[in-house]
Amino acid sequence: MSYLGGLFSTVFERRFARKVSSQAQGRGIKELSLDLLGATGEVSGNTLARLILDEYGDADAADKRAFFKFMLHDLEIDPEHVVDSLKQYQQAPSKRSYRAYARASEPKRQELLRRLNQVRGGTGRLVSMRKDLLQMMRDDPTLGPIDVDFQHLFASWFNRGFLVLRPINWSSPAEILEKIIAYEAVHAIDSWDDLRLRLRPSDRRCFGFFHPAMPDEPLIFVEVALTIGIPNSVQMLLADGRDPIDAEDANTAVFYSISNCQEGLAGVSFGNSLIKQVAADLSRDLSGLETFVTLSPIPGLARWLETHDAAAVKATPIDVQAARYLLEAKRGDGAPLDPVARFHLGNGAAVHAVHAGADISENGMRQSGGAMVNYLYDLSQVTTNHEHFVTEKTVAASPEVRALIASVKSGN
Repeated sequence: MSYLGGLFSTVFERRFARKVSSQAQGRGIKELSLDLLGATGEVSGNTLARLILDEYGDADAADKRAFFKFMLHDLEIDPEHVVDSLKQYQQAPSKRSYRAYARASEPKRQELLRRLNQVRGGTGRLVSMRKDLLQMMRDDPTLGPIDVDFQHLFASWFNRGFLVLRPINWSSPAEILEKIIAYEAVHAIDSWDDLRLRLRPSDRRCFGFFHPAMPDEPLIFVEVALTIGIPNSVQMLLADGRDPIDAEDANTAVFYSISNCQEGLAGVSFGNSLIKQVAADLSRDLSGLETFVTLSPIPGLARWLETHDAAAVKATPIDVQAARYLLEAKRGDGAPLDPVARFHLGNGAAVHAVHAGADISENGMRQSGGAMVNYLYDLSQVTTNHEHFVTEKTVAASPEVRALIASVKSGN
C-alpha cells in the first residue's frame, strides 16, 4: 500500500504541477513572484519557483535589471509598519509582538529568495543571480539593499556547519578537476600536466569546501605543498621535474594558493575555517608536521610603491619595501592596505618572512616586483593574534621582519 500510495502521490503531483504551469503561461516573472509569495501548497510553490528561475535564466540584462528593481521597490519593507510594530513591542514585549515586529522588518524579497531556494538546484542558481546583481551594482548602487538580503541569507545557508571538506586529487571527477583549473586565481594552471604536478605527487595536497546543495561546485579550495623547511620561492614549489619527498618526511605544510570559486558568494568568508580545518586534518594524518605557513602574493605592493619617492624605492631592496608595506601601509580604518594581509592577519597568522625574487612570473613581477611573504599559522597563537588584530589592528610579525624595517629607519 505504501508503494501504491507513493505512486499515486507522484502522479498527482506531476498532474498538479502541469496544471500550475499551464495556468502560469503568459504571466511575467513579476506576476509569478507574487504568485509564489501567495502560494500555500508545496507542489504549486515548487512549480512556480522553477518557472521563475527558468524565466530569470533566460532573461537578458535589461530584464534582469527590471526584476531587481521590482524586488527593490515592490518587495520592500513598510517603514511606518516597522516603527508601529516596534513601538508595540516596546510597550508590551511578548512573543506575539516580537513576531509582528520581526515580520514587519523583513522585506518580502527575503521570503521570495527562500522559496526560490526550495527547488532542486535553486541554491546554485541564486548564487549566480547574486553574481549578476553584484555586477549591476557597479553602475547602479541603489540595488545595494537587495545584496544585503542576499548576504543575510547566504550567511545562514553557507554556514560552516553545512560545508563539507573534501580532498581533491588526481582521482577526483574530471568535472571537478576542470573547475580547479578554471578557478585557480593565484598561480595559473596552464594544462592538465600542470594540474597533475600539483595533485598527484606524494608531497602535494588540495582541499576544497563543498555545499550539499552544490555538490559538484567547489566554493573555495587550497593547494598545499609538504616540504622540509619554509620555502622562499613559488618557482621552486611548482618546478617541473623536481624530486618529490615522502609526505612522512615533511615538517612543513605550505598553503601556496587559496582560490574563491563563486563570485556570487563574495563577502561570505570560508578561508578562515578552511585553513584551520586543513591544518588540523594534516596534523592528524602526518605527525611530523611542525610548521604551517603560506607562501602568499603581495598584490598591492607595486601600486603602493608608485606613490612613494622613486629614488628611495630604487635604493632600497624590494624585501625591505615589502616589509614596510605589510606592517605600515594602512587603510582609513587602520587595517592593513593589502587585502591578502588583511585576510591572513585576520585569521590569526603572523608576517613571518618576506622574500625577493619569489615569484618571477609576469603577474608576480607586475604586482609586487617578484616579492612574496610567508604568513605563519602558529596554532597556539592564532587566537591571540586574531583578537589583537580585530580589537587593536595589531600586525603580528616576526623579529626578523621588524628588523628589516628598523634597518631602513636607522640608515643601516
